[in-house]
Amino acid sequence: MRLGVLFSGGKDSIYAAYSAKKQGHKLACLITIISTNPDSYMFHTPSILQTKYQAKAMNIPIVFQKTKGIKEEELKDLEKAIQSAVKKYKIQGIVTGAIQSVYQASRIKKICDKLKLKCLNPLWKKDSFQYLHELIKNNFKVILTSVSAYPLDEFWLGREINGEFFSDIKEFQKKYKIHPAGEGGEFETFVIDCPLFKKKIQILSAKRIWNKDSGRYVIEKIKLI
Repeated sequence: MRLGVLFSGGKDSIYAAYSAKKQGHKLACLITIISTNPDSYMFHTPSILQTKYQAKAMNIPIVFQKTKGIKEEELKDLEKAIQSAVKKYKIQGIVTGAIQSVYQASRIKKICDKLKLKCLNPLWKKDSFQYLHELIKNNFKVILTSVSAYPLDEFWLGREINGEFFSDIKEFQKKYKIHPAGEGGEFETFVIDCPLFKKKIQILSAKRIWNKDSGRYVIEKIKLI
C-alpha cells in the first residue's frame, strides 16, 4: 500500500516506517503535527521542527499541520493533515509508532476508519528490550531529546541509545520501574541516522535546558552529510 507515516522524528515513528517498508509498503509521505502545547496528549513535541531534515535525509515529502494541542480538539487537526495527505499523495493507509498507548492508537484508528484507510501499528505490544535490541542491531542512531523521570538527569540529554544505554535502562527498569522504551513519557528521542536515511544528520549545535526534575535537549543547528 501507499502509506502516510505519522511522523515525530523519534525512534518509534521511524522504526515503524522502516518495518512497514520491509513488509513491502511504499512510504508515500510523512505527516507531522506541530503542537504549540508541549504537553500534548497525542503528539511528540521535542525537536519537532527538525523533522524537515529527516524528511530530506529520507527523500520523502512531509506534510506539516499545526495544532494548539488541546485534548481531543487536536484530533481534528490530525484528521485534516491525513485528508491532505490522501488528496496530495494518494495514500491508502497510515502507519503509526504506537506501542502501548491505547489512547493514541484508538483515536488514530477511529480517524482511519472514518476516512476508509488502513491503520498499521508494526510496534504494537512489542517487547521493549527486544525493540531496543533491534534498534541497535539495525544501525539506528537515536539520541534522547527529553527526560522526565527519576533517576534520568541532564546528562542523559543527547545520549545515544546503544549497548551502554541498554544496560543502564535495564537496571533502572528493575529499580525504578522505568519503561525501557520511554512509553510512560520517561524520555523522548530523535533519530540522526538509520537505514531509511540517504544522508546522515550532524548536529552542529544544541543546548541542554533543565528545570527541577525534567529537561530538554534543544537542537539548534543541523546539517546533512
